[in-house]
Amino acid sequence: MRVAFGMEDDEHLTEGHYGDSKFFLIYEIDENGIKLVEKRENKAADMEEAEHGDVNKFKAVIAHLMDVDVLAAYRMGPNFVRIKEKTNKRVFLTRTRDLNHALERLRENFEKLKIGDVL
Repeated sequence: MRVAFGMEDDEHLTEGHYGDSKFFLIYEIDENGIKLVEKRENKAADMEEAEHGDVNKFKAVIAHLMDVDVLAAYRMGPNFVRIKEKTNKRVFLTRTRDLNHALERLRENFEKLKIGDVL
């Protein structure tokens, strides 16, 4: 399973909207553990938005993360509801901005994430 964390810097998840993340850290997680596979620039970060929670920005982020199964963020924005309802992606709220703690929460919730039972 591939998980994308929306990041502000190398140690902290974005406090704001997922689509405004400076970059994404992509991890692979399985029964054997978690490993970082990629640091990916957020091409949608500088998009002009017609309104808060713009649908076009939502589509741009989803297209940019097509190869990812789970979008992990510190908090939920308006597009997280769309992601859950209109895509095959799962969302995971870390409830922490600290990357190390977020990875630990991911590890703790791995089984639930496999079946889509976590938000």
